[in-house]
Amino acid sequence: MYIEHISSPADVKRLNTAQLTLMAQEIRTLLTHKLSIHGGHCGPNLGMVEATIALHRVFDSPTDKIVFDVSHQSYVHKMLTGRVGAFLSEAHYDDVSGYTEPSESDHDHFIIGHTSTSVSLAGGLAKGRDLRGEHHNVIAVIGDGSLSGGEALEGLDWAAELGTNFIIVVNDNQMSIAENHGGLYDNLRQLRETRGACSNNLFRAMGLDYVYVDEGNDIDSLTEAFQKVKDTDHPVVVHINTLKGKGYAPAEADKERWHWTMPFDVETGELKHTFTDEDYNDLTAAHLLERMAGDKTVCAITAGTPGVWGWTPERRKAAGRQYVDVGIAEEHAVAMASGMAKAGSKPVFGVCSSFLQRTYDQVAQDLCINDNPATLLVLWASIASMTDVTHLCHYDIPLLSGIPNLVYLAPTNRDEYLAMLDWSLDYREHPVAIRVPVGPTRPAMRPVPSDFSSLNTYEVTHRGSEVAILALGGFYGLGEEVRQALALKGINATLINPRYISGIDQPLFDNLLSDHRLFVTLEDGALDGGWGEKVARHLGPTNAKVRCYGARKGFVDRYDVDEYLTVNRLKSHLIVEDILADL
Repeated sequence: MYIEHISSPADVKRLNTAQLTLMAQEIRTLLTHKLSIHGGHCGPNLGMVEATIALHRVFDSPTDKIVFDVSHQSYVHKMLTGRVGAFLSEAHYDDVSGYTEPSESDHDHFIIGHTSTSVSLAGGLAKGRDLRGEHHNVIAVIGDGSLSGGEALEGLDWAAELGTNFIIVVNDNQMSIAENHGGLYDNLRQLRETRGACSNNLFRAMGLDYVYVDEGNDIDSLTEAFQKVKDTDHPVVVHINTLKGKGYAPAEADKERWHWTMPFDVETGELKHTFTDEDYNDLTAAHLLERMAGDKTVCAITAGTPGVWGWTPERRKAAGRQYVDVGIAEEHAVAMASGMAKAGSKPVFGVCSSFLQRTYDQVAQDLCINDNPATLLVLWASIASMTDVTHLCHYDIPLLSGIPNLVYLAPTNRDEYLAMLDWSLDYREHPVAIRVPVGPTRPAMRPVPSDFSSLNTYEVTHRGSEVAILALGGFYGLGEEVRQALALKGINATLINPRYISGIDQPLFDNLLSDHRLFVTLEDGALDGGWGEKVARHLGPTNAKVRCYGARKGFVDRYDVDEYLTVNRLKSHLIVEDILADL
């Protein structure tokens, strides 16, 4: 094998085209094998094999800086920059992150996991280089799907003003996670069909030079193009036409399914583990389809991630005009939802908690100041959801709960969630966000109301004394465990389902203060700035003591969920231990 002898890009430069072509095949074999066991981003990496080889064949990393957008396609880059061992041996699969990581290698310049950022980040490197009087190449690699993100367009719009060496490689595989959406993709199609010759050229319109590579999976064609722009004295776009999932037939045939994958059987492409339990993603899309059938004003909005809430190609087709994919443009989705609500329709924007943070200004300014009744579904919001540092899903409560006019709800089960969703579609007073539960659905074990208009009214599911356990949303089950464990110790604790993240039930607290001296808040999210702190602030002037449980502030990466819960004392026996000590 050639690839196992690659310890740096210098080794790539010593190989001829025939040898590099063989190495590309070896890389695909290693990628497919690792992904079949470990899971990860499949299609993006398989499609970028030749381009990554050519980049390291021509440029001189790490002196020349290569910045990968999202960096979910950087597996090959890692293999060529001294980290191939993490792809050769299953025992070392977790030695590297799924994204670029500067602590791993000098060839990685940023921790990146969100989209549409590479042009701005690399543009900053180029500007910093020029201010220091240095001379090296700076290359931003960005996929065509990422171009739909506003930051990418902002970066491209500014890039020409740099006026010095700046190379932007646009990897055009005609796909985002799902299909692309937006008017600019018609221009990319025109450029592909004319091999870069059509007069209508988005990149030239922004003042950028332009080079087109039709054979974006051919090492020599790519090498020639990169050599042409190396050491350029002005910004230039290299537009390469590639095949997402190249080299693995199932990934080529179903590009959406193979964007990211769980472990699978290499021969058949079938997943090794299938999940038969109903989850909240499928439940949500199926339920909204039912609502759409009876109400033509209901509209589902996604920002390039339909799969995270169950919008399969079949469901998208069934929804027709009542389903909108805005591309990777969460900011636009929120502002558009506000406009749709103002016009009298019922928009529902589903967004992963990790990507919600990109929309703060639009949620506050365009939606909540205007008090327009759109619905936001906050998906995958949990400490146990995604554990990559770039995709942490437990910071949404501090983000949203302090915004005026927004009603933020935390259902505890399937029926409560659907009741809240239905209510939000008909509620016209304020915008509503719902923190969608994570994992298999669970039915309600107690009656669920259909009207939540009496804002900030908590549900007392068990009335006791001395200790009040306020268990928010996904941690209601943990609260029940704590209550039962305390009962075995002779303590009859009160258990509360708060339901409302965005407000405090003052009358309830006033009532509880008569016979409770300890209040315990449990939330499946960040502790600092979280919901528990609202409770503690409210009870601060009283004689009651408050204990708040959640995730401590910090960027954590690839943590073991069970260990992380233990460290944060989010286990029933540890919480009971603390309560007994307080009492």
